[in-house]
Amino acid sequence: MTADRPEISYEQAREELVEVVRKLEAGGTSLEESLALWERGEELAATCQQWLDGARKRLAEAQAAHQEKTD
Repeated sequence: MTADRPEISYEQAREELVEVVRKLEAGGTSLEESLALWERGEELAATCQQWLDGARKRLAEAQAAHQEKTD
C-alpha cells in the first residue's frame, strides 16, 4: 500500500468489509477467529477511509481550481 493508493480498490475493500461484518454478526466463530475478523475489518475500514479521504482531497482541489478560473 502506498501513502496515496491502497492495494485494493474501495469497492473491493467495502465488499470484503461487508462480508467480515456478516460473519461476525452470524457468530459461531472461535474467539481467535473473531479477533482475526475484527482486525481485518479494521484494516478494511481504514482502507475505505483512505480512499474517501483521497476522493475528498481531489474534489476540493478540483473545486479550488475551478473557482480560480472563474474569478
